[in-house]
Amino acid sequence: MTQLLNDPITQLHPMIIIRDDKKIARYRTIGQVASFTGMGALIVGMALIFVGDPQTVFYWQLAALLVGWMLSQVGIYLAQRYVRQPRPDQVLDEALEKVGRDGRIYHYILPTPHVLLLPSGIIVIVAKYQGGQITVQDDKWKQTGMGLRRFFGQEGIGNPTREAENSVAAIAHFLQKNAPQIEEVPIGALIVFTTKGIKDLDLKGSSIPAMHYTKVKGFLKQQSRAKLPAADYEAIRAAFDQKAGPLAEGVELASS
Repeated sequence: MTQLLNDPITQLHPMIIIRDDKKIARYRTIGQVASFTGMGALIVGMALIFVGDPQTVFYWQLAALLVGWMLSQVGIYLAQRYVRQPRPDQVLDEALEKVGRDGRIYHYILPTPHVLLLPSGIIVIVAKYQGGQITVQDDKWKQTGMGLRRFFGQEGIGNPTREAENSVAAIAHFLQKNAPQIEEVPIGALIVFTTKGIKDLDLKGSSIPAMHYTKVKGFLKQQSRAKLPAADYEAIRAAFDQKAGPLAEGVELASS
């Protein structure tokens, strides 16, 4: 369902970045609150061992530990996306700055978090921060070398290939609903690892292009494909910008 975009790097204008900073701030706060509350609940759960009759406090202790663990996992999930510095969207901006000219990147606005619109089509980007040794063979992903971090402090790698396919499908569905006049548009996908310094990546077995963010510029420069019809590009841009609302309007005013 996905197809590789081959984009001529002949753009003239700086890439326009449209980002929902309010959403980022909101989820950052939720993540921090969840982390601290979860930690507090875990501490309370452990402390209950020393308080009162063990049989009496057992269920309270179990509830506190369960709530604490769940909140800490929510905090970790949100922190890796909205708290850590640099955030995934900021790393992608850096990686795409030169090759995304004449393009527009949308962060946390559309049905999938990161979408790059170029004159030649759309690229949905699946950003992964996970470390350790990451390999993929026949779209089966494996993460090793994590130790206890596998259970505490970091979510697993999951299946980025499936995430990318679902992201492409989500954008295709969005366009069918919001730009029905477009019969077909090339939607590509990239899986990008955004953690600086990570070296143990063996990604050749992915059917969808996957790479460290430092490789994105070179990869896109090697691609070539004809531009979309102007009417199709404008219809896509209008649909994306309508979803962005005032965020897109503010960027247009700032760039004009």
